[in-house]
Amino acid sequence: MLSENLNTPAHMPPVAAPGPPGSPVLGNLLASRRMDRLQYFAQAWQQYGDVMRLQMGPLPFHLLIRPEHVHHVLVKHVDNYPKGQGYNKLRLFLGQGLFTSEGPLWKRQRRLMQPPFTPRGVQQFATDMLRAINKTAERWQQVAESGQIIDVNEEMMRLAMNIIGRTMFGFDVGAEAKEAAKAFTLMLRFVGERSMSIIDIPLAIPTPQNRRVLKARETVNHFMDEIIAQRRQQAGERQDLLSILLNARDEETGASMDADQLRHEVLTIFFAGHETTAQALTWAWYLLSIHPLVTRKLHAELDNVLGGRLPTVADLPNLPYTCMVIEETLRLYPPVWGYVRDAKDEDVLDGYVIPAGSMVLVCPYLTHRHPEFWANPEAFDPERFTPERVAARPKYAYFPFGGGQRVCLGEKFAMLEAQLVLATLAQRFYPTLQPAFRPVPEAVASLRPRDGMPMRIQLRRAASTDASKN
Repeated sequence: MLSENLNTPAHMPPVAAPGPPGSPVLGNLLASRRMDRLQYFAQAWQQYGDVMRLQMGPLPFHLLIRPEHVHHVLVKHVDNYPKGQGYNKLRLFLGQGLFTSEGPLWKRQRRLMQPPFTPRGVQQFATDMLRAINKTAERWQQVAESGQIIDVNEEMMRLAMNIIGRTMFGFDVGAEAKEAAKAFTLMLRFVGERSMSIIDIPLAIPTPQNRRVLKARETVNHFMDEIIAQRRQQAGERQDLLSILLNARDEETGASMDADQLRHEVLTIFFAGHETTAQALTWAWYLLSIHPLVTRKLHAELDNVLGGRLPTVADLPNLPYTCMVIEETLRLYPPVWGYVRDAKDEDVLDGYVIPAGSMVLVCPYLTHRHPEFWANPEAFDPERFTPERVAARPKYAYFPFGGGQRVCLGEKFAMLEAQLVLATLAQRFYPTLQPAFRPVPEAVASLRPRDGMPMRIQLRRAASTDASKN
């Protein structure tokens, strides 16, 4: 047992955490699959409290909600809570990339990949981001004039993929990349389904589902290998992210990445990077469409600071409300809705035993709605993120990018991208949700709208500048 336990009175022996009853063999697995898993978790949390035990098949599974629990798992006792068996299924497709690796390998890769993702490092990608955003603006101009309804989730996926294509590879994403993205989505859904199953059929057994997912993995790996091989053959200096990774050397050992490791890292950045940002932007457009007062305040800030021109990195400090809109969106709809960890040794939280070998889940989607730290938690209120209100909250009441040493490497990249997208497109366009449509959050690998986001694009003003001038 850990020598230091959280909020455990010395005179009280620890007990098993409360939780919903389940079947002797499957536990709560079937009940959690009958509805969306976040809905199931939320209902159980309301009934059983901030430390809750579930039984997912043979394994005890603890859901931890409070900010101090998050800090305990992700920061204070991080060595006791590694990314373990909960990521084995994802490792089938992402290998030992930065998101899934552990120990010395993870530390070496983190050092190697850190430089281009610092606050200053990501600024070099702003011009490429704006060029891709302006292409979307040109498309939306035509869409708005035609009056057609489009799926904004698909639009944001396309835009985020074009941004990662430009910044990572130095060119616009083509049909092959889009096929690879579809294949990657199939893989993510496969992992999500397996995470809620008690028996996994080995991939070597040629079931129809296994054949589909193996073909998807082959498609994705071929796409990555071709891009990397082409770049290795090209002469001359390039400033895209792939070139930076190809030339990176560990500052302590001088070593570079081998071919497999490079593919795993590029795969993680390319696909996971565009997926999460696209979902965040999709939810932002939805929230703005149903909160006209927030939208008017956003428009006023953009009009006052930018006056119709494209934003630059230098403008962002003068667009605090734009940033707060994104932060509040990430509170309500964090793309990474949960972080699973293994308990190596027995632990105690708030008087409840966390057995060795069990799994724990810290869940931004629920912590971001804890009424003790968020008044009227379901309301969309960007001003929760004024500096004064942020300072008054516990740090881990809000953690859309994770926390501790494993905080998301791409956080600064994603926030820069989201701010530039919102500042550019919201000046010219006002997407409106189709009447009577209400999106349903679906917790797959990321938090997606289950049936897309059908919206009509309305014009605010004509373009007054061109991204190519930036």
